[in-house]
Amino acid sequence: MASVGRTIFLLGLVLVAIGLVVWGASSVPMLSRLGRLPGDIYIRRGNFTFYFPITTAILVSIVVSVIFALLRR
Repeated sequence: MASVGRTIFLLGLVLVAIGLVVWGASSVPMLSRLGRLPGDIYIRRGNFTFYFPITTAILVSIVVSVIFALLRR
């Protein structure tokens, strides 16, 4: 049971770290563009707004895949 508690605690720390990075990303010019990259679909018509960040999702997926590949070694 102690290993479950330790795992939940570590996952919480990882989430806090990710939250701090996202929160601080607005001051870094390169990271503040995430979500507004060329290729992200944004449609606004009247009171309807559709946003689909396809390019951002692909970029984040590649970065996460590379990180996991490096951690696996």
